[in-house]
Amino acid sequence: MKTSPIRCELDHLVVGAQTLNAGASYIADLLGVFPVTGGVHPNMGTHNVLLSLGGSVYLEVIAINPDGDPPEHPRWFSLDNPAVRQTLKEGPQLLTWVARTPDISGLKRLEPYAACDVREMSRGDLRWLFAFTPDGECPGDGLLPHVIEWRGNAHPTDTLPDSQCRFKSLKANLASGGSAGSTIAAMGLNPLFTVPGPEDDAVGLHAVIKTPRGEIVL
Repeated sequence: MKTSPIRCELDHLVVGAQTLNAGASYIADLLGVFPVTGGVHPNMGTHNVLLSLGGSVYLEVIAINPDGDPPEHPRWFSLDNPAVRQTLKEGPQLLTWVARTPDISGLKRLEPYAACDVREMSRGDLRWLFAFTPDGECPGDGLLPHVIEWRGNAHPTDTLPDSQCRFKSLKANLASGGSAGSTIAAMGLNPLFTVPGPEDDAVGLHAVIKTPRGEIVL
């Protein structure tokens, strides 16, 4: 049996915002529950708020920290991209997603990640390894996940309150995404995706979340 080059599973969704307050309010209005305070990333000049999506899956709202120092490297999640910054002025949006793996050392066997720089990161009690693209851009324009390996037993969902929201699926037209579909399959992540219907926006990445209000497409 052919094995995947790297074993992954969904860790979290990443929503970018011009300001953290704007992003938190957007999620509260959309899903009916306010995210809780996450923390700051001094090495990246960003800060976040978090929302549980059931089990060990969560949603992160991230923004440039106006009180933070400019980082030595490009910020993650395309937050230094002028086009992305302009888009976030118009409102928060789903930028990308993050998959976790127990062995991030195998990631470079996949061509889209061959140039990634795996660096140690921390926030409070949390420790992790993260695969950064050289320019800080999202792999595959957000269609491919960033990849993380958590170190130790601590995970953000350990302390998040139950939001009554649950991740259901990702939507994207993988057939039109070039090699993205095969890369996602090689990571064992294709079961996360449903095929967009004719009524769906076929461009980009979307996430379906079950809420007490019904299913919401992010």
